[in-house]
Amino acid sequence: MRFGIMAMQMNALIPPVNNPQDAMQHVATFSHAGLVRKLYEAGFDLIELGGDLGMWFPQTFSPPAIEELAQLKEEVGLTYTVHLPLWSVEPSTPLKAVRRGSVQALVDCIQATRPLAPQCYVLHATGALAAEFYRMNLPSAGKALILHQFQQNALQSIQAILEETGLPARQLAVETIEFPFDLTLEMAERLDLSICLDTGHVLAGFAGAVDLFSVLEQVLPRLAEIHLHDCPIPQNADQPAYGLDHQPLGSGDLDTARLLDRLNKAQFKAPIIFELTVLQALSSLQTIRQLRPHLVS
Repeated sequence: MRFGIMAMQMNALIPPVNNPQDAMQHVATFSHAGLVRKLYEAGFDLIELGGDLGMWFPQTFSPPAIEELAQLKEEVGLTYTVHLPLWSVEPSTPLKAVRRGSVQALVDCIQATRPLAPQCYVLHATGALAAEFYRMNLPSAGKALILHQFQQNALQSIQAILEETGLPARQLAVETIEFPFDLTLEMAERLDLSICLDTGHVLAGFAGAVDLFSVLEQVLPRLAEIHLHDCPIPQNADQPAYGLDHQPLGSGDLDTARLLDRLNKAQFKAPIIFELTVLQALSSLQTIRQLRPHLVS
């Protein structure tokens, strides 16, 4: 199996300084390729680049930065995936102007990273506004109507992204996030998209009162990537485990051995990305070695 790590490592991105001038210097001199090289040196040759880096480091996806990432890929044999921007992006909003801006931000990220030949692009099809309505205590019929409207708006945005980029639909993987799983799966089926299964999100109850292994069976034919992290299952299905996901394996209720066995039986070869810190990811790899040593190179 192919295990990788996200490049959005907060301890590497936030400058360890107290002086504003030093902080500005850190931003100005930030090297995307330098960050990725450190992750490679930590033991990972599969890296998920984070589109949101561009919010704080404008040079992150500039042509020179992309060229450096491409050279590093060639030098050490990296594989990239890209997590498209999600902060400030809402491709499902009823506001057309905001939807258009969100589509443009996503298209820009795809176009900028195309030279890196990412294996897949991960997309949050709905954003913070949709999640807010999803959490609201509303009459069931009205809530269902509202969520379906968010879904329809997201479908329009995704269609626009595919048309503007020429990206094959199966190279775009919609993630299981804080939105009903059935509506997310329906979007993937409607546009023949791939799926990114986020284990911690599902365990936390973000996608509704669904069982992780039931979800896995439904998405396996479209599964292009897994975000792997642990989380406790909430005792009350109506109270998701906010802030308790993104934990190393063995810290929550994920049946890691069962998950690995099912993926191995399915001959799953797509990226498995630890959405964890480097230390947490290394700890999780050790857990996998203890459980199923033959699956880790």
